[in-house]
Amino acid sequence: MSSGAGKVYKVLVVDDSALMRKILVEILNQSPQLEVVDTAGDPYQARDKIKALSPDVITLDVEMPRMDGLTFLRNLMRLRPMPVVMISSLTEQGAAVTLDAMECGAVDFIAKPKIDLREGIEEKAQEIIDKVITAARIPHDKLLLKQQRLQTQHQKVAAGERPQPVFATTDKLIAVGASTGGLDAIRDLLDGLTMDLPGIVITQHIPGAFSRSFAERLDRRLPMKVEEAYDNAPITMGRVYIAPGEYHLEVVRTGAKYVCRLSETPPVNRHRPSVDVLFDSVVKAAGANAMAVLLTGMGKDGAAGLLRLHEAGAYTIAQDEASSVVWGMPGAAVKLNAADDVLPLEKIAASVKRWYAENPG
Repeated sequence: MSSGAGKVYKVLVVDDSALMRKILVEILNQSPQLEVVDTAGDPYQARDKIKALSPDVITLDVEMPRMDGLTFLRNLMRLRPMPVVMISSLTEQGAAVTLDAMECGAVDFIAKPKIDLREGIEEKAQEIIDKVITAARIPHDKLLLKQQRLQTQHQKVAAGERPQPVFATTDKLIAVGASTGGLDAIRDLLDGLTMDLPGIVITQHIPGAFSRSFAERLDRRLPMKVEEAYDNAPITMGRVYIAPGEYHLEVVRTGAKYVCRLSETPPVNRHRPSVDVLFDSVVKAAGANAMAVLLTGMGKDGAAGLLRLHEAGAYTIAQDEASSVVWGMPGAAVKLNAADDVLPLEKIAASVKRWYAENPG
C-alpha cells in the first residue's frame, strides 16, 4: 500500500453536536494531510454532502437524529463503500453499537470521553488525526474485501450446541496481537480454529469500555469459550483470553500451568494494552513452546516482540499486506525478519492448526 505522502485527504465530519463538529474540524485541520471540506448535523445532510463533495473519509457519530448512525452506515456501505471512522461514547451501550458499526464496515472508532468533552478530545488529537489519515489511505478494493468477509460472516448459521470446553492445561500457547482492523481479523481467525487447541491470549488495542463487549460478542458466536482476561486466570485449552482495555496482559508460568497477569504499568508504544508486553511475557513463560500471530494494525507495536519470539524458537506469523486493513504492525515485523511465515488472513488458522498437530502439547 502506498504511503499517500503529500496527498491531502478530504474529510466530512458528521455529528449532531455543534461543539463536537467544531472540535473535530479544529483538530483535523491541524494536519497538512487533512482538509475538512464540510460538516453535517444529521445523516440526510451527510448523504447530500457525500454526493456533492466526494470526501475521501468521513467521521460519523453513532448517535444521530432523524436516522441513527448505524442505519446510515449500513446504507452507505451497501450503496457507496468508503472509509468511515465512528465517533462513540465510552459507555457499555456505546461499545455495543460501535462493535455493530465495525461489523457493518466501519474502519475504526474514536471514543468520546464521558466528561470534559473538549479537553478529553483534544488530548486525543494525534490519535484522531492518525486514525483518520490511516482510514483515508485504505484502498477501495480492501474496503470491498472487508465487506465481502463481513457478508460471509453474517450468512453463517451456527449448527447445534457449543461443544463443552476442554479444561486440560497444555505446554503450548498461542499469542495474537492486533490493532486497526483487528476486530474483524481476530473474529475471522478464531472462526477457523477449534477447541482442541492450546489456550489463546490476545491483545487488541481497545478502550476499557469496549473489551468486555468484544469478548462477550465473540463468545456468543464462536465454539470456544472467549472471555476478558482477569488476573490469575488459568490459561487452558479451548479458551481465548482478551486483554482488558487500559491493562497490559502478560502470561506467567506457575508450576505446570500458564496464568494471566494484568498490570497498569505505563503504556508501551503509546498503548496499554501493548502487544509487545504480551509477546515479551510469552518469550519468558513459554519460549519455543509458543506460537504468535501479528495481525493488521497501525504503528509497530508487537513487531519487536514477534522478533524476540522468533529468536526464542517460537513459530511466528505476520498477516500479509494484501489482506491487512493497515499493514503497519505486521509490515514492521516483516522488515525485522521476525515472521517465519507471512500469510493472508484466510490461511493463518490452517497454519496454527498445522503447527499444533506437528508439535502437540
